[in-house]
Amino acid sequence: QMQLVESGGGLVQGGGSLRLSCAASGRTLTYTMGWFRQAPGKEREFVARILWSDDSTYYQDSVKGRFTISRDDAKNTVYLQMNRLKPEDTALYYCNAESLGRQFWGQGTQVTVSS
Repeated sequence: QMQLVESGGGLVQGGGSLRLSCAASGRTLTYTMGWFRQAPGKEREFVARILWSDDSTYYQDSVKGRFTISRDDAKNTVYLQMNRLKPEDTALYYCNAESLGRQFWGQGTQVTVSS
């Protein structure tokens, strides 16, 4: 059982930046790591993913060019650098780890972007 703990959320003005971190209780080397978000009244949606095999990255169209996902397997940590934030980025951001059909989720960290 892997536990994930997100941090780095907060309140920021539009156009600002935040860096989210997700610390895993186990080794992340063979896990695809990702970030998802859920805004009030909406379903959880995919934001970004980084593969364990070759560090390939994938993003939701609305965050391409603004968000960057990265990983440090030596620290069992994945990051989400968020730049040029918009009010529509306001959501609870969740970290996800996936390997061989198993998925683990963190409790989430709140990101609020003011206009």
